Amino acid sequence: MQIIKNESIDQIKTRIRQQTSKTIDPIVASRVENIIATVREKGDAALKAYAQEFDGVTLNELKVSAAQIDLAVKNVAPEVIKALEKAAANIRSFHQLEIQQAFEDSPRPGVIRGTKITPLSAVGIYVPGGTAAYPSSVLMNALPAKIAGVQHIIMVTPPQKEGLNDAVLAAARIAGIDSIYQVGGAQAIAALAYGTESIPQVDKITGPGNAYVATAKRAVYGQVAIDMIAGPSEIGILADDSARAKDIAADLLSQAEHDKNARAILITNSEKLAQAVSDEVNVQLKTLPREDIARDAIDNNGFIYLVETIDDMIDLMNAVAPEHLEIQLENAYDYIDKIQNAGSVFLGKYASEPLGDYLAGPNHILPTGGTARFSSALGVWDFQKRIQYLSYSQDALLDDADDVTVLAREEGLAGHARAIEVRQS
Repeated sequence: MQIIKNESIDQIKTRIRQQTSKTIDPIVASRVENIIATVREKGDAALKAYAQEFDGVTLNELKVSAAQIDLAVKNVAPEVIKALEKAAANIRSFHQLEIQQAFEDSPRPGVIRGTKITPLSAVGIYVPGGTAAYPSSVLMNALPAKIAGVQHIIMVTPPQKEGLNDAVLAAARIAGIDSIYQVGGAQAIAALAYGTESIPQVDKITGPGNAYVATAKRAVYGQVAIDMIAGPSEIGILADDSARAKDIAADLLSQAEHDKNARAILITNSEKLAQAVSDEVNVQLKTLPREDIARDAIDNNGFIYLVETIDDMIDLMNAVAPEHLEIQLENAYDYIDKIQNAGSVFLGKYASEPLGDYLAGPNHILPTGGTARFSSALGVWDFQKRIQYLSYSQDALLDDADDVTVLAREEGLAGHARAIEVRQS
């Protein structure tokens, strides 16, 4: 890994901003626009044609039958089912704490104000296929939606020549997903956004995907809501001399193996640790099954920043705003209040990032590419909306009428003023 030292904090921040700058590939955007238009025009026929073109799969039916799911569950090893059920229980118990509360108040006689919480009616979950089949993502997307009270949860996942991943279908059963369709890519996003003969239109689309999926989500936003534009995985680690190089290297590689564009960043005040981690990464890479992917990520997007103080370390990491942040400092919990920007934080040397990916309960659908500066992990709140309401008695209206009409006329909106004035007589 590249060790960056003898640079000022401002120089490093400039480097970080350059690494996270985003551009939209115009070729991908053009292709996605054509795919969306074709799906809107031709519906299911377009989805089946794209399955043949992009996935090499001929589909008679887009919807996955209950019998297919039953068979998949039987094919999954019992220890995998047990682990998925334990993960589901932890995810439920964590996200139950996120349920929002409605409120109502009466600031004075005759006035009632409030907000009611209501779930979205239908949500679409995108689950990648192929070499990236993640049953854990099924749980992370679907269970918060279930807790929120979403009435219909639809899953889409790319068709596979050898059939859909058994563990993914088992996870869908455990999570209580209502219907599953074999469709992937930009065409799946278009189907969820606009509906087809088989696939109903949804209110929101969640879940990660490739560049075509991300570009399609961006394109349909406004027609439907989306969770976020997910980018490559990333991990940031804050560590001092109390940390073990072997642990840090393993955690950096746990994210580097996802994608050749993944980011792995260590910020430390220890030159000894920086060099030891760089050496250990090279050692562990040699035995990693996904070495080619992880090596590309480390060579191109792996950095160790050496700075003087822990305050400088935290300042820089807040500029990185990583998807996953590990704090491997002595008394790690003491620093949580200083973290301004991160998707999910892992405190101490035993809170390794994969715990959050699979089992502990916090969500692993997280903001990437620096967007943790203004967005959050997926949660129950993403599947609910707030509806405000207001009630006034006649006396309460008369008390406020003059102030409302003054403000309305100040803004040049006489119709607003008159709507109040007609009720004063």
